[in-house]
Amino acid sequence: MIKTQTIRQPRKNKNRQTMASAQGSNRNRALTDTRFSDLKPPLSQPVLDALTNSGFDFCTPVQAATIPLLCSYKDVAVDAATGSGKTLAFLVPLVEILRRSSSPKPHQILILDEADRLLDMGFQKQINAIISRLPKLRRTGLFSATQTEAVEELSKAGLRNPVRVEVQAEMKMLDNPTSSQQQAPSKTPSGLHIEYLECEADKKPSQLVQLLTQNMSKKIIIYFMTCACVDYWGVVLPQISALKRLSIISLHGKMKQTAREKALASFTSLASGVLLCTDVAARGLDIPGVDCIVQYDPPQDPNVFIHRVGRTARLGRQGNAIVFLLPKEEAYVEFLRVRRVPLEERESPDDVCDIVPQIRSAAKKDRDVMEKGLRAFVSYIRAYKEHHCSYIFRWKELEIGKLGMGYGLLQLPAMPDLKHHNLSTEGFTPLEDISLDEIKYKDKSREKQRKKNLQAKKAAEQQQKVQKPKAASTTTATVMRKKTARQRRAAQSVEDDDEMAQEYRLLKKLKRGAINESEFAKLTGTEDLL
Repeated sequence: MIKTQTIRQPRKNKNRQTMASAQGSNRNRALTDTRFSDLKPPLSQPVLDALTNSGFDFCTPVQAATIPLLCSYKDVAVDAATGSGKTLAFLVPLVEILRRSSSPKPHQILILDEADRLLDMGFQKQINAIISRLPKLRRTGLFSATQTEAVEELSKAGLRNPVRVEVQAEMKMLDNPTSSQQQAPSKTPSGLHIEYLECEADKKPSQLVQLLTQNMSKKIIIYFMTCACVDYWGVVLPQISALKRLSIISLHGKMKQTAREKALASFTSLASGVLLCTDVAARGLDIPGVDCIVQYDPPQDPNVFIHRVGRTARLGRQGNAIVFLLPKEEAYVEFLRVRRVPLEERESPDDVCDIVPQIRSAAKKDRDVMEKGLRAFVSYIRAYKEHHCSYIFRWKELEIGKLGMGYGLLQLPAMPDLKHHNLSTEGFTPLEDISLDEIKYKDKSREKQRKKNLQAKKAAEQQQKVQKPKAASTTTATVMRKKTARQRRAAQSVEDDDEMAQEYRLLKKLKRGAINESEFAKLTGTEDLL
């Protein structure tokens, strides 16, 4: 039987505000009045000293509830928003239990952090195998920001009489202004304000640049759907005139580990700047001072939404998050509200500067930009097809023309998806006065190599043309080998008929005396038989 201990944090109903207006942070909003020294059973003095020296005096709700349970040898399944202090909630009792391990009956401990992610990645079989090999006498803790059905099943199989700890922020449901204000638990941190901005695909980059120019002094993380999208916008955005002074760093899963670590360290050290990334940076990162999360592309997996926005508003601080949605994706707002993620609409300004011409200009000047744009565009469409919420994100309704303009493409690529499914190309204006083959790399060494490759390709084509006549004069036997058995039999039958007809004509000539027997034998190839 699972006992549930629910802790609710009051969440103030905030009026709509812009990202730029959110100021400062409040360290104590996420803390309780409980000190670590007040916990029962009491923590050892060395642990308390280490906590004090690190600046930890008061507990967060998840720490106040979980530490006593684990230290009392209870199994726990903890469900708390990202940034609520879950890591310290299991590290402190872990150290305490290890310090007591010299006792005659030591306790062998299993902690699964980000348990839902482990299961989503397909490790349930391996986790069950590990649990089956652990001693029955143990303490087990499952920690996650999103308790899925799989985690529930795992908690039933791997935990003994567990206590489930739920730490929830309360939000006020004001969808119906005539109804009384009802309290409902939120899955997001109490200091987080989430908005959605609805705009057409060809307007998204301009809205993004407007947002960034208004918040140049902020620290912002922008999430994209694919690694190719991060690569593309990582070279495009720094070339936009309004963003020249902005520090922009890229991070995605296809980068080498050393490059990822360097990018993360660089962004962490910045007082203000922008990190462009995929979901590789959606979990397990505590980057200080992040003011806002921008989801340029909603995640394929809706569970990741909470983890993305959880990179800000950590430990009670204030934070903002904005998700860009196409008009046909508006149902996603209600979908998230049902999942206890409250969103407010952010009005889309009409007077934004159109930056698509600047993007296209960059593509015309550098083949690298043009090619990255095409790859990003194709990768986005393919990722969109795999969206978990396909009933909301319907890829067959994608307006490819507007999307292509939003990516600053010079021409739409010849994708099979466009050809076979008649996706709308309305709204796209191709540049007719330019040949894509003539666009050069700005990098001179790359352009030199490209020219070598083109010359080699032309030489191979010329060689192929020279060899074609020779190929045409192949013997009948070679042609016959390439045919099927039925075709070979049919062709042979025709040849036999022709040969017999020829011999019959020669025989008639012989009878008439037009040719003698010696000539007949020579013409029919039977002179050796005479």
